[in-house]
Amino acid sequence: MAYLKPERPEKVNAPSLKVSKQRGERLVCLTAYDYPTARIVDEAGIDIILVGDSLGNVVLGYGNTVPVTLEEILIHLKAVRRAVQRALLVADMPYGSFHTGADDAVRNALRLVKEGGAEAIKLEGGHKRVQLVKRLVDEEIAVMGHIGLTPQSINKLGAYRVQGKTADAARQLIDDARALEEAGAFAIVLEVVPREIAQLITETVSIPTIGIGAGAGCDIQVLVLHDMLGLSFGKLARFVRPYANLASVMTEAVTRYADDVRGGTYPSDAESYALPAEAAADLKISAPDKDSRSAESKARKS
Repeated sequence: MAYLKPERPEKVNAPSLKVSKQRGERLVCLTAYDYPTARIVDEAGIDIILVGDSLGNVVLGYGNTVPVTLEEILIHLKAVRRAVQRALLVADMPYGSFHTGADDAVRNALRLVKEGGAEAIKLEGGHKRVQLVKRLVDEEIAVMGHIGLTPQSINKLGAYRVQGKTADAARQLIDDARALEEAGAFAIVLEVVPREIAQLITETVSIPTIGIGAGAGCDIQVLVLHDMLGLSFGKLARFVRPYANLASVMTEAVTRYADDVRGGTYPSDAESYALPAEAAADLKISAPDKDSRSAESKARKS
């Protein structure tokens, strides 16, 4: 009897996200910043992988995303690209990479696509980014928008706060979403906005919305991988649901390793390599007997 191989899930791309929205499918997005985690995330079936400038907070130790450079994004993007097979790979355009004119922005976006292997880029901002989004799309670059809380604006905002809490602010968010759609964005991140407004925007635009702190009404949900795995330091945002506490697992493993080394129980004979008997005889080297090794180990522990 011939066995059919299971069908490989179709490659996710920017146009397929809109089809998924039309079908009412809920999709999943996570960040990744290196080869091993990207491979795990991709093989787990995550639909979109974002090499976000959040790497500044969770990988590079910056206080916010503002210091992240294009070169830093590229280094991590290339590593992730080597791991990803199915997911749509999106790269953030970091602060300063699209603020000095459309030509500079296109040049930087092309580097993310050509050098880094990104299949789309993400940039923050609503109406004020419309002309830039149009230009990028005209250059055959897939663009993901990002409105609501825009972390790159922290110096202007002063603090990370819920956006769109007043009627006027909510209307502005809706207008921003429509404008980005008309400009050619294939999806829009809605960050830290009231769930009612996120739901309204999701129903208003034909392109998918990607929620982070925006309620369950969005088409796609995204979290920072380190936050949901318990690898972040400090207080987590309200919208983060921790699915693991890998920090405690890693601490226990590192502590056990250190104890074994200091106690003389690592490495064991099974974890090291013996000199072949003929060479040992020529060199007049005799292996220590088990009793002497055991005594030495006990002496170290005491």
